[in-house]
Amino acid sequence: MIESGILFLTVLIFIIGIITSIENKFKWKIFDILPSIVIIYALVMILSSLGLWSKNEDIDSVYSSFKNTLLPSMIFLMLLEADIRTIAKLGKKMIFTFMLATTSIMMGFIISYSIFHNYLDGNEAWKSFGALCGSWIGGTGNMIAIQGALNISNNSMGYVLITDSINYTLWVMLLLALVPFAAKFNSWAKADSSAIEAVSEKLNIKKSKSDISLSSLMLLLGSALMVNEIGKQIAALLPTTDFVTHYTWIVIIATLAGIFFATTPLAKIGGSSLIAQMMLYLIVALIASRADFSELAQAPLYIVAGFAVLMIHLGLMILFAKLFRLDLFSLGVASLANIGGVASAPILASAYSKALVPIGVLMALMGYIVGTGAGLVVAKILQMLS
Repeated sequence: MIESGILFLTVLIFIIGIITSIENKFKWKIFDILPSIVIIYALVMILSSLGLWSKNEDIDSVYSSFKNTLLPSMIFLMLLEADIRTIAKLGKKMIFTFMLATTSIMMGFIISYSIFHNYLDGNEAWKSFGALCGSWIGGTGNMIAIQGALNISNNSMGYVLITDSINYTLWVMLLLALVPFAAKFNSWAKADSSAIEAVSEKLNIKKSKSDISLSSLMLLLGSALMVNEIGKQIAALLPTTDFVTHYTWIVIIATLAGIFFATTPLAKIGGSSLIAQMMLYLIVALIASRADFSELAQAPLYIVAGFAVLMIHLGLMILFAKLFRLDLFSLGVASLANIGGVASAPILASAYSKALVPIGVLMALMGYIVGTGAGLVVAKILQMLS
């Protein structure tokens, strides 16, 4: 059994390196169904359940210090990609469609929770649903941010990650399967899609980033860690409640800092997404190291509740399409920009036309910006429903 905190951290990083290397080298189909981050979570959880490491003071200290430091730093770096000046070029219709998708997902969580909450873990379910909502509006980074802000247990996060992976995979398949029916759907909704190509031509999201180098990586890493430390100092001066804790303020400050610095020359320095992804994988591994497979008995019910969220979202989006004459492309990409994020929305956009990929990218970046806040809002509403 591992007793050393440093050895514990070393093992986690080694596991991440092995899994991501296998994914990169062999391109196995399993990674199309289960992303490497989910496999890492499951493998670390198995090792934790088998008792590979103890939960002594040294390991607990390493776990807490690294997780609490990495999370705000990761959020800051993640948001350096989300320049709101560029996002504004999407135009009113695309932004409106995205916000409709976001609203329908939030409503889906509220309705689904109202139906299922009596059958779920009453103490943590509202928090777990809030975290999943953050993921389905933004991404995994937003979900982890909400976990930190609400102090969600690692076992409850296991439900969220499993539900996220399974439901998301099926949702992507459905949206891709609907692409051939775009013309018929647009005719039914009386939608005018002629403006989409014009929006795509107007976009220019290629930032002239500098090459990734030692100096660029160190500057970005140092900036992210400094934002975290400054956030701690500011958060100590702000009021707290049972819902908005000291750490919640740190997460919010890191989010605002990322949005602001995305409009500065710092955003043009290469390597921010690479460091953010490394931090995300390590945070997920740390969370998994405290989870236990034996306590995931409720996972199937969470998956069913997740499907209910998606079905409510689907029904509302069809209604919005008819009311506002929205085309299938805009609806699908807005939906996947929320639920799938940057990794998926461009894929769906390219299924319609390669020229439309920038729309998918920018919509997904909008999700990063609003995901944490929206998830926290939903969590507060769910808490009141409990």
